[in-house]
Amino acid sequence: MKQKQRIALLGIMAVALILAACGGDSGNNSSESEEDSSSSIEFSSSSEQINSSSVVKSSSSSVGISSSSVVVSSSSVKVQSSSSVPLSSSVVKSSSSSVGVSSSSVVVSSSSVKLQSSSSTPLSSSVGESSSSSSIEYGTLSYEGQTYKTVVIGTQTWMAENLNYAVDSSWCYDNEPDSCAKYGRLYQWASAMDLDTVYNSSTWGGSDVNHQGICPDDWHLPSTNEWNTLYDYVNANNGSDGVGTSLKSVSGWKASSGIATGTNQFGFSALPAGRRNVGNFYNAGNYAYFWSATENYSSNAYYWYLYYSNEDFGNYFSSGDSKNYGFSVRCLKD
Repeated sequence: MKQKQRIALLGIMAVALILAACGGDSGNNSSESEEDSSSSIEFSSSSEQINSSSVVKSSSSSVGISSSSVVVSSSSVKVQSSSSVPLSSSVVKSSSSSVGVSSSSVVVSSSSVKLQSSSSTPLSSSVGESSSSSSIEYGTLSYEGQTYKTVVIGTQTWMAENLNYAVDSSWCYDNEPDSCAKYGRLYQWASAMDLDTVYNSSTWGGSDVNHQGICPDDWHLPSTNEWNTLYDYVNANNGSDGVGTSLKSVSGWKASSGIATGTNQFGFSALPAGRRNVGNFYNAGNYAYFWSATENYSSNAYYWYLYYSNEDFGNYFSSGDSKNYGFSVRCLKD
């Protein structure tokens, strides 16, 4: 009997020791879990933007991100930021497995994910689109020893700078060669049309369709209808800008209170070259004038102009002898 009691007592003691050992291990595991929680893994960067179409996928809890640093623990994930970061990409996938961070994605192992931000940037599935127009298609054109930039605007291909080809009845502004390099030359209408000067004061009567004038082969002086085509295309595609604002170069124009500066949104790069009239020069910095091939009366033809204190682009013909004015020339591809 005593022998059996001893065996039973030893068994009870063994069970007690096993239970004590298990309890100790359990305590250690709990301690380690708490330590893991308190000593989290931190991934950070000075500034990081994450882009995608699908922002967050989570297997357990609500997820949002607007952060440049990520703090990861075994039980929770916090994403905090003191700066504004746009979110719109496949940013976080939450599951019950691994944790990893890369420059293009964040994979989080967690039972919950919490995101906070001190900025006012909203979370969204898309990023705001740029207000700038689509890329501008430029080219080049060599003519009479000079190379000109060209630009495609809608269905038309324009010279993206003024013609600077010396012919009779053409001038540099203020007769300064530097002005020709900057603005191109100023031409009387008959000169731009490559006609006898008699047609500055008498009716020519020819067609304004694809009239080459002094432009290169396969190019021509635009008719007023073709200027209208440019106007309509820009007006339909320039957002809230005025047509003149969209065509003006971004610099070189006199400033005017309350008038938007040039945006050159389509690459036309119009500069305020001014004009010549009866031997005098006017309005450089304020106006740009461009000839059309369209005659109006014997002594005048249509021209188009930009003005520093107006955001539109206008066409005009003078009741006087406008054909004798010196205006800029832009050639248009046939």
